[in-house]
Amino acid sequence: MGVDYGGYFGVGILIGVLAAMFGLGGGFLVVPTLNFLGVGIHHAVGTSSAAVVFTSLSSTIAYHRQRRIHYKAGLLLALTAVPGAYIGAWSTSFISSSQLKVIFGVVLFLVAMKIYRKKSAEPSEVKLDEVELDYRLIPFGGFIAGIASGLLGIGGGAINVPFLTALGLPIHYAVATSSFAIVFTATSGALKHYTMGNVELEWLILLVPGLIIGAQLGARIARRTKASSLGRAFAVLLILLAIRMVLKGLGYPVP
Repeated sequence: MGVDYGGYFGVGILIGVLAAMFGLGGGFLVVPTLNFLGVGIHHAVGTSSAAVVFTSLSSTIAYHRQRRIHYKAGLLLALTAVPGAYIGAWSTSFISSSQLKVIFGVVLFLVAMKIYRKKSAEPSEVKLDEVELDYRLIPFGGFIAGIASGLLGIGGGAINVPFLTALGLPIHYAVATSSFAIVFTATSGALKHYTMGNVELEWLILLVPGLIIGAQLGARIARRTKASSLGRAFAVLLILLAIRMVLKGLGYPVP
């Protein structure tokens, strides 16, 4: 049976576009896609971690050119997200993830509704170096994002972007900064999964070209999208993720 390279390339582009547009890394789409194609869940998660390294790197390069990454905030997020992810993964042996998924899904839904109503400034209205952030709080947000990533299997972007916007960073900058921070957390997770034998290199090779190109396109689309539209689109995507998480927590066979 021949391999549909064009199909996998197209899937990679779609995932890359969405990942870059919303600063989510793309794991929320890669995992169910691979699982649907017959890859076991542990290998799907491991391969997804490796794939997200490429989408986040590609997004970071694109957003660097646009000068939209708040590097200090991104590094502070990553600094605590990596140990947080390990703690979250370790905690799965002691905490019921099904109950936490329901609770966290409800919280995500409420956060999404707030983002949907929130008015965000356009990059043309606020320069990146003019934004004032409370740097004392950023490591805390990164730590929570890391724990959620390791414990619940969600990308850190679902926490990073709402957290950064709540601190006052406009949505465009928050998305770009989240993409940058995810480079570090995804690399850490990918290395761990690779040593465990959970990374399927064949699938990775099929998806990566499309993911890289898609991330470049996604960053360009985000650049041309109004802050209000980008914020609302992010909120809708967050609502879908919240619903999926609640259903998985309740035991429904959601991919």
